Amino acid sequence: MRGEPQDDCLFCKIVAGHIPATLVRETGTTVAFRDINPQAPTHILVIPKAHYPDAASLAAAEPAVAADVLRDVGEVAAEEKLDSYRVVFNTGSGAGQTVFHAHAHLLGGRGLQWPPG
Repeated sequence: MRGEPQDDCLFCKIVAGHIPATLVRETGTTVAFRDINPQAPTHILVIPKAHYPDAASLAAAEPAVAADVLRDVGEVAAEEKLDSYRVVFNTGSGAGQTVFHAHAHLLGGRGLQWPPG
């Protein structure tokens, strides 16, 4: 069920504390942690604690929590002293999504070329 923790979800297990992660921020609705396979010097994932498979389903069901994710991206970027950064939401396996729990990638600490990928 959407919004409910999923037994087979890596990020739900991180939220529950069953799998360790290097947390950088936690609020009532979100968790931010360092990516284990960083693609930039700073690569942090910001996720809602509630389980939704992608950003669009999160925004449709809980727009305030989707806004919390984006707000926390900005706050984490400020804490990391990033003057510029990229925020990426992958949706679907064809776009590179490998964990089907909505999450934002905060990337920074080096030049980021355009177009990506």
